[in-house]
Amino acid sequence: MEMLHLGFMQRAFWAGGLIAVIAPILGIFLILRRQSLMADTLSHISLAGVALGLTLRFNVNVVTIVVIIIGAMGIEYMRNTYRTYSEVSVAILMATGLSLALVLMSLNQGGISTNVEQYLFGSIITISKEQLQFLVVVCSLVGIYYLVFQRPLYVLTFDEDTAFTSGLSTKWLSLSFSILTGLTISVMIPIIGALLVSALMVLPAAIAMRMVRGFKAAILFSIVIGVMSMFLGLTSSYKLGTPPGATITLVLVLFLICGLCIQWVWKHVRSTLA
Repeated sequence: MEMLHLGFMQRAFWAGGLIAVIAPILGIFLILRRQSLMADTLSHISLAGVALGLTLRFNVNVVTIVVIIIGAMGIEYMRNTYRTYSEVSVAILMATGLSLALVLMSLNQGGISTNVEQYLFGSIITISKEQLQFLVVVCSLVGIYYLVFQRPLYVLTFDEDTAFTSGLSTKWLSLSFSILTGLTISVMIPIIGALLVSALMVLPAAIAMRMVRGFKAAILFSIVIGVMSMFLGLTSSYKLGTPPGATITLVLVLFLICGLCIQWVWKHVRSTLA
């Protein structure tokens, strides 16, 4: 295909493939831990990091990573403080991050809003070689973390009290997961945009959890769905001239609708045959 001979599309497909692998792995755990909005919260916090970096005229990516990691630690702290109402941490930090970003943008007179807009929507087709290399490093970290802590994370996700009584350091394990999620989101934002991060992390996992049974099967299926939607979305975006991130998200939504329809039909067929 013609587009595969273009350097920027090659990098886009590589980046998309890597994101499609790591995002659903984290997304499965976020959904099972009732933290689906954590990705959305961290993406809002990232805007404060972008605005702060532009205001200080310092490396935006470095500042964003630091701010997001602090935000992830804040979410974990608030979650432990309001254990019965853990969603409170999401609401508080989401509002704080977005408010801080807006205040910094209003105080700065150097066209900061235009730069922030680039991080809102991202552009996977403009990814640089350096960004792709950094994404490879983060993807490797997520893969190693999952392979090493797969069983402890599984126990922690389904029963934190059991994990604690089993001798697991639930506090540090949960904190490390939140920080790794924050680091991953900080890398994804310049590529796909803050507004679409949560969709790419949650939708493949949500589809998989409705279509298959079993934890490992759900992770594998969500990765397959993520890769398929990423490549279909990039191809459609190139052919139609539409925004890549939004196109990929709409492809995921179509997959979700198709999956729910198939499940509904299969349920009625089984009830009829029975």
